[in-house]
Amino acid sequence: MKWTNISRAMLAVAVASAPAIATAQERVSSLTGEIRQHDSFASRILGNKRTLRVYLPPDYDKNRGARYPVLYMHDGQNCFDGMTSYIPNQEWRADEAAQALIENRMLRPLIIVAIDNAGADRANEFLPTKVKTTVKKYGEFVVGEVMPFINRTYRTKTGAKNTALCGSSFGGVATLCIGLNYPTVFGSLGVISPSVWWDDRVLLKMVDALPKKTDQKIWVDIGTTEGGDSEGDAAALFDRLAAKGWTPGKNLILYRDRFAKHNEAAWAGRMDLILQFLIGR
Repeated sequence: MKWTNISRAMLAVAVASAPAIATAQERVSSLTGEIRQHDSFASRILGNKRTLRVYLPPDYDKNRGARYPVLYMHDGQNCFDGMTSYIPNQEWRADEAAQALIENRMLRPLIIVAIDNAGADRANEFLPTKVKTTVKKYGEFVVGEVMPFINRTYRTKTGAKNTALCGSSFGGVATLCIGLNYPTVFGSLGVISPSVWWDDRVLLKMVDALPKKTDQKIWVDIGTTEGGDSEGDAAALFDRLAAKGWTPGKNLILYRDRFAKHNEAAWAGRMDLILQFLIGR
């Protein structure tokens, strides 16, 4: 396993050498800040390997006595870089949003761990039913293998109040499933454009089956042009969580993004709001 340190200087060289205008087929590096990459991270639980991409806050190397809260994100290929994103040059811009907010003192400095998905097995790892692996195993991988490695390797703050989980689409389903299964591990959940429709809205039934509210903050959002009844599904999820005891406007948010679609560009547009809710100032 190796890690690569991508500095601002290297990024500046990459940007300076890139064409001024990129065609639809060309990919342009968009990394911001310091990103360390751990290739071929092996999972005994899942029996496969993937890349972990770790964003470090601006003062990480200078302030060596500091520890930082951690946000874990699914679909790591899409979080930081247009070179690796599913849609060329469309990524979450989580690094840009975090860097700007931290530098303007609008966000606590944090570490972001972007976990690459498993490609063709993405649905098998992210969904709770009608798949061969299920999100239960993936949750065990995140909590039992990724988190211990990150806590050993980086100066993290531990405990639920300092640990958040976030994902979109099937990753939004995974976030809620894992988060509710590990309420003492993840204190904040970002459920972005969740695929509530999966398996006859099984996610709503899972919330209904909760014995009680957990001590977590939950962000739910949806674009109003994502298609189908996605907006109604997100509202139903919000209502079910509120019925369990979460307080709208305090520890539960439903954010409707007008005219937003179901893609990385839309999620990038609200990344600053998501970070501020999950991590805070």
